[in-house]
Amino acid sequence: MHSELRQLITARNTLISVNSTDESVEFQAIMEVAKELGRNVQDWTQTSGIMVYSPEAREPAAVGGTDKPELALRYLLRNRRSSIAVMRGLAPFTTQPLYRRLLRDFELKADGERDCMILMDEVSLHPLVQRLCAPWRPGLPDKDELEDLVKQTYRRLKKEALSEVATDLRKREFEQLILNLRGLTRSEAIRVVESVILDDLKLNQADITRVIEAKRRLLESSGSLESMTIDFDIDEVGGLRGLKGWLSERRGGFSEAARNYGIEPPRGVLMLGVPGCGKSLCAKAVAADWGIPLLRLDPGVLYQKFVGESENQLRQAIQQAEAMAPAILWIDEIEKAFASASSDSADGGLSQRMFGTLLSWMQDHREPIFIVATANDISALPPELMRKGRFDEVFFIDLPSLEARRQIFSVHLKRRNRNPANFDIEALGDASKDLTGAEIEQAVMSALFAAFSDGREIDTTDIITAIAKTNPLSSLMHEKIEYLRDWAMNRCVRAD
Repeated sequence: MHSELRQLITARNTLISVNSTDESVEFQAIMEVAKELGRNVQDWTQTSGIMVYSPEAREPAAVGGTDKPELALRYLLRNRRSSIAVMRGLAPFTTQPLYRRLLRDFELKADGERDCMILMDEVSLHPLVQRLCAPWRPGLPDKDELEDLVKQTYRRLKKEALSEVATDLRKREFEQLILNLRGLTRSEAIRVVESVILDDLKLNQADITRVIEAKRRLLESSGSLESMTIDFDIDEVGGLRGLKGWLSERRGGFSEAARNYGIEPPRGVLMLGVPGCGKSLCAKAVAADWGIPLLRLDPGVLYQKFVGESENQLRQAIQQAEAMAPAILWIDEIEKAFASASSDSADGGLSQRMFGTLLSWMQDHREPIFIVATANDISALPPELMRKGRFDEVFFIDLPSLEARRQIFSVHLKRRNRNPANFDIEALGDASKDLTGAEIEQAVMSALFAAFSDGREIDTTDIITAIAKTNPLSSLMHEKIEYLRDWAMNRCVRAD
């Protein structure tokens, strides 16, 4: 950040623009560069007018009558000196011809060897002004800078708290903490680290989860991307041994040690299968197991009625995911969003364009984002989505096996504060043949309601009775399930 700005100034760029993400840090960088180059800084905001910072003065000097942007620009045109002018908040005014003319006059008359102006704004400049500017892109802090920020913050708080602050983070845990701070500005990262340390005067493994939650709140998603709260772990998912083993092997794939070993970060999985068999649950469990945020892309709200808005929704979702990285990006029922991309449709090619945008990003993105896509209807998916490079693996999730059904019963009974040892789990597994995981959960819930209404404790008979009343999806969708099984036979890896 510091070196790039110095290079832009010494290259005699008279107008420099920065899309500000961390104003205080960026202004401090400007002050440091100005000091190195022996220049004054003339800083303008609409609330204080021009304030002149010079190396020999302890306090800035205010220039009266410059609170209005026109007066400030005219002052800078008249009083050119060896200085760096910083205009904070001028972007909204650049839509007016007068301000565009004043900026062009400055650009034409200023001596690039001595004078330059930095336009610092959170919003975009008018395109005609932006074309005159050399862009300065400070960007977000990288891994090394985040490490320094965390260490400096820890040392400062330890000094202020009279040595009460302590840490027991191991190297791998510290790397995971740094990884989860990615996507935050420097000020945001410092605030998050301060808050988790000052809460209990400790920096430990438990703070990793709290950093994820704080980051989720800071970068709260909107529109088609939703930040999910995770309150369980992967051990609460019954069955799916093959998928669990595959995910467990890749748990540390985003770490520095993995990169040093020569491993590229995992890209994602596509999960096909019967509705209600745990595809969505796995997306949540992966985020909990890997200790990184989960973002859900809702395909249903991608498509908008105005021209260009649908593509913009997808771009915004991708940018939000990149800002939250490392993250799990869960695309639920992906066939609903891009089904018409594989066939002729009446949407004027919108689905094909959006599908192409998603495919290109999936292929080329370098941010630590693991994609979990779920689908129920394989025939509706374009074939390009299935090839290697987009996903690391394609898993097929079938109806749960006998052993998986027993595990699912145990999980749901434990979740409702019941001891599985008090139930005939083997009989429940036998009685629930051809039921999905969701149907097993509903059978347990129905049995609980029945026992509660009778004023007694639930038992095995209640659950078996509830199972007998269930009309399973495997019967209602028998042909479709058989088609899925036949299709997945030699194309997918079985999840269980």
